[in-house]
Amino acid sequence: MKIGLLSDTHSYLDDRILALLDGCEEIWHAGDFGTAAVSERLAQVAPVRGVYGNIDAGDVRALHPKNLRFSCEGLDVLMTHIGGYPGKYAPEVRALIKENPPGLFICGHSHILKVMHDAKHGNLLHLNPGAAGKHGFHQMRTMLRFEVLEGKVQKLQAIELGKRA
Repeated sequence: MKIGLLSDTHSYLDDRILALLDGCEEIWHAGDFGTAAVSERLAQVAPVRGVYGNIDAGDVRALHPKNLRFSCEGLDVLMTHIGGYPGKYAPEVRALIKENPPGLFICGHSHILKVMHDAKHGNLLHLNPGAAGKHGFHQMRTMLRFEVLEGKVQKLQAIELGKRA
């Protein structure tokens, strides 16, 4: 399963993002869509799984939950917007991970691309795709692409989309 992973678009999608998502079988968005129109446009490329973020209003919250747990090709995935990272998880996330560690934990919010293993919680893989939009303090817009095969993330690519300005 080929996946495109975005976060923090803040109502911004450009042709480069859409071109990089072409060929993905699913698009995952870790919150702060900005508007439901972003989710709807992404859904024209591939099915979307996503969570709402702290800036998302009722239109996005009607489409996407706060937390999303699902299985993809045998991989247990947990996604939320404000999640932290290994050793610094948000309290709600820490409890969810401690109770039942997923194989893959995805969040956004920080605008900082991170790929980290968490051996303390069953070798969980943590992904934060950074920010694909132009709003925020980040300098470089980023996203991730990868494949899920037999319960494992493979062919992981960190993609720079260009400067925020």
